Amino acid sequence: VQLVQSGDDVRNPGASVKVSCKASGYSFTGYYIDWVRQAPGQGLEWMGRIDPEEGGTKYAQKFQGRVSFTADTSTNTAYLELSSLRSEDTAVYYCARNTAVEGYDYWGQGTQVTVSS
Repeated sequence: VQLVQSGDDVRNPGASVKVSCKASGYSFTGYYIDWVRQAPGQGLEWMGRIDPEEGGTKYAQKFQGRVSFTADTSTNTAYLELSSLRSEDTAVYYCARNTAVEGYDYWGQGTQVTVSS
């Protein structure tokens, strides 16, 4: 099982960023994908999840209206898009496979998103 994320990115305030998470080695539609981020000096922050099979999503209230998750079952890739970026969004963004019963068992390598003018 592997989750491989897109490369690090630098964006201006107010812009959007899209991070990808390509899954392999398992049935992509069999597990939710969760997105979690970690800002410098902070703990992990859950952003939400997507069900790749049905496309259903759940977003943390903090990010409602600014975040969107999608999943492409033809390429086994999940996407996070975050808009209206601000400096506080500077963080490492992770995707993780959610087993529902035993929590997260596989993680992507992380994508550093830096928001700076």
